[in-house]
Amino acid sequence: MMDPAQSHILNYQGSQKEVMQFFHNLLVAYPEITSKLRYNIPFYYRKSWICYLNPTKDGAVELAFPRGNELSNHQELLESKGRKQVYSITYSLREEIPEDIINEIIQEAILLDDTVPYKSKRSK
Repeated sequence: MMDPAQSHILNYQGSQKEVMQFFHNLLVAYPEITSKLRYNIPFYYRKSWICYLNPTKDGAVELAFPRGNELSNHQELLESKGRKQVYSITYSLREEIPEDIINEIIQEAILLDDTVPYKSKRSK
């Protein structure tokens, strides 16, 4: 049976669908990562939110990390786009995605989720 996030992705077209499908398959292949549909977009969890896929109006897909401000970002790919906490990277084509680097960022986000309890920064 297909999970709700996976079936939601099938509603998209062309390269946006390809990019979302790629990220979904990559993320759910990690042990203990589950997907949920929240705010009508796919979110990926372990203990807390690891990341989510945000399809943009121009046909691209934003891979966003709710705790991006806590990641090292030594690859210098993640952008805050004016946000304090969420950092993301946007792709329009599947071929543009540097799989090794994306896996590195996801693994760091998982490590953060496993070792540092999530505390919302919103109340400050």
